[in-house]
Amino acid sequence: MERLIIIGSGPAGLTAAVYAARANLAPLVLAGGMYGGQLMLTTEVENFPGFPDGIMGPDLMIKFREQAERFGARIENVDATGVDFSKRPLVVSTGDTEYEAKSVIVATGASARWLGIPGEERLRGRGVSTCATCDGAFFRDRHIVVVGGGDSAMEEALFLTRFGSKVTVIHRREGLRASKIMADRALAHQKISFIWNTVVEEAIGGDTLQALKLRNIESGEESELAADALFIAIGHDPNTAIFRGQLDLDPAGYILSPDGTATNVEGVFVAGDVFDIRYKQAITAAGSGCRAAMDAEKYLEAMEFPVEEAIA
Repeated sequence: MERLIIIGSGPAGLTAAVYAARANLAPLVLAGGMYGGQLMLTTEVENFPGFPDGIMGPDLMIKFREQAERFGARIENVDATGVDFSKRPLVVSTGDTEYEAKSVIVATGASARWLGIPGEERLRGRGVSTCATCDGAFFRDRHIVVVGGGDSAMEEALFLTRFGSKVTVIHRREGLRASKIMADRALAHQKISFIWNTVVEEAIGGDTLQALKLRNIESGEESELAADALFIAIGHDPNTAIFRGQLDLDPAGYILSPDGTATNVEGVFVAGDVFDIRYKQAITAAGSGCRAAMDAEKYLEAMEFPVEEAIA
């Protein structure tokens, strides 16, 4: 019987592990086959406090992990494949193994949607990104391309005008899906131009992105656009498949939490991008991991040492 199982090992999960381990909860972290979350796919991180010269994403997550293990967190690089939160103790499965727990923190994160085009994976962190806040400053006075037509894409494009010499938005439709206010802001901005009815077919470059291969979906005409950066803003998918029918989810699949940590199941808490539909930053995920661990500690304390028993 585990007192606390943490599912996930990005900034939220490992921060929760640090706090829980320091509270002597001896948490078990099911880190997944590839631990570390989305920062394992990034290069230099310049906006995480404490690293004035920046730090590589994987190096930062190694430090997170080492700190959690230093205080006694047990980390297993296995994927949670199922849960049963309908009974006590709570059950978390990893293939053929079942773990029982008094409490669980879900910190499985959300995965950015990619285009799935040639060159995209090879050039990730070398001009191809899904996070303007993380990587925009690397492309000062450069030509930046944003793919997408929703509010997120317009927010990214407007933010990137602070850095790029120009920003080109590529959208597969004739008009934007974004709200009118966001669309109007982007359409009116002198640094932003639009290419309509077009998709990106390939990311071209050697060590860094140099150009994009485009295709007009109406005419079929192909062209090449010189570009220094490609920001893909077509949404995220929360990693919540195993929690369907167990936890309350919103229509997009994000876990619902009335206070930012609690779920509809007593003893199950949530942290990070698996419920955060707005910020999606390493620092905010880490903060929510802290909150979830502290709430889990209070929950376990109340369950294991009832008031009546404490008074006696």
